[in-house]
Amino acid sequence: MTVATVPTETALEVEPPESTIALTPAQQSYELVRQQAWAMAKSDLLPKEFKGNLPNCIIALNLAQRMGADPFMVIQNLFVIHGKPSFSAQFLIAGFNKCGRFKPITYRLSGEDLERECVAMSADLATGEVIEGPPVTLKMAKEEQWSTKSGSKWKTMPDLMLRYRAAAFLIRTTAPEITMGLQTSEELHDIAPVPRSERESAVAAMAAIENARVVNPEPEEHVDTETGEVTTLGQDEPGPDVELPWQEE
Repeated sequence: MTVATVPTETALEVEPPESTIALTPAQQSYELVRQQAWAMAKSDLLPKEFKGNLPNCIIALNLAQRMGADPFMVIQNLFVIHGKPSFSAQFLIAGFNKCGRFKPITYRLSGEDLERECVAMSADLATGEVIEGPPVTLKMAKEEQWSTKSGSKWKTMPDLMLRYRAAAFLIRTTAPEITMGLQTSEELHDIAPVPRSERESAVAAMAAIENARVVNPEPEEHVDTETGEVTTLGQDEPGPDVELPWQEE
């Protein structure tokens, strides 16, 4: 009995042998995807994240199947940034315009300088309802620190970046199934993770300790109205009305 092996990057030159075991329909479907991914992984036209990488190609084929898109186009527009997969904004815009449910996206630009604003618009073909996404401004880009990073395209191509971000907002709020829950590559480039310093971690730890610490209450005096006896009450001393366990009947 021959068991099919998973080809590695160095074993892609040899076609994986067919298994002699009877496969269930689900296993047959997976095996078909695996064979397609194996063939694609050998191509020189793939980005480095997919060339020779069978698991990544399988994931891309799964996304393409779910989206009803061409596998090669999905792979060409799927980027891994900061360890997260993302689609290019152009690819998501094309998917939205081709889905057959909405009119192609248009843009309304207004304002100058930091007040420069862009709103992505479309319309539902079934109802005719006009759809607008959340507005995006250059002031927002500055406050969110999208435009302050080194090499940021917001500095050199602000109107283009406004369109890309506005379109991403419209698609995510109107047809999130098109994005498959993924952010655009432009968004991930702008929202780079900021490593926490050891000092910040230490300050946060000290604050947590202070918040969790139980502070003893200030001592207070209690005067017995019958005997005139004065007693000092603290956190560890119960008041006169507190019944201790051994005093219970």
